[in-house]
Amino acid sequence: MIRLLLCDDEPLAIERLRDLAARIPDVEVVGTASNGRAALDAIAALAPDVAMLDVEMPALDGFDVVEALALAGGPSPLIVFVTAYPQFAAHAFDSGAIDFLTKPVRLARLETAIERVRRAIEDRSAAARLADLARQLEVLRAERQSESGERGYLWVQRRGESVRIALGEVDRVQAEGEYVRLYHGAVSYLHREPISSLIERFDPARFLRIHRSHIINRDRVASIRRRPAGGYTIVTVDGEQLPVGRNYRAVVRDLVGRGEG
Repeated sequence: MIRLLLCDDEPLAIERLRDLAARIPDVEVVGTASNGRAALDAIAALAPDVAMLDVEMPALDGFDVVEALALAGGPSPLIVFVTAYPQFAAHAFDSGAIDFLTKPVRLARLETAIERVRRAIEDRSAAARLADLARQLEVLRAERQSESGERGYLWVQRRGESVRIALGEVDRVQAEGEYVRLYHGAVSYLHREPISSLIERFDPARFLRIHRSHIINRDRVASIRRRPAGGYTIVTVDGEQLPVGRNYRAVVRDLVGRGEG
């Protein structure tokens, strides 16, 4: 019997995998997790044979879970990654995981992955496999960070493709939980990075953080309004009204002092 742990931040994806796994002989779903930290706790408590990890999750993603397991040492499950981005899965497959599945997962494809797990359990130790995966993922992650940190540009995902956008052409940025939404002309992109670290990528002479959830390009400021109850609102050239946080009111004085308000 292969003991399977499912980890995905989308409940529907968990249910689909559970239903498919129930159709495969000698496979038992021993637990589920909705994020990377919960996956680590479940692995420690349940000792599954294989963990199916979503690549993109809040707090700790699938890569983070693998790295944490490698650092912890000791027995670890075999890893099957699940991703909505086929081109990313192809690169990741080369890194040494047992398998990489793309969403929506099909029964035949899951059966193939489980068969690979059966062979891996018979032929190799999970610890050796995990060590290989962790080393390869470290290289892969370094390459991705290097690309993302390319001067003046940022790589973002949109509809299954990687898009490079010029930071200087971004109109504004808005925090959305553990993600940020970058507004760039007529389109916007959801990017996984805290707004507190993203602001460091922008030219401070051109971009202002006006609120804990908002960054704006100076060129997109149309006017500054004083609110009746106190404080300020910045109006963009597109008519968007953005609040100025209490801790960022010096930004307004800076704009007005430069004759830009």
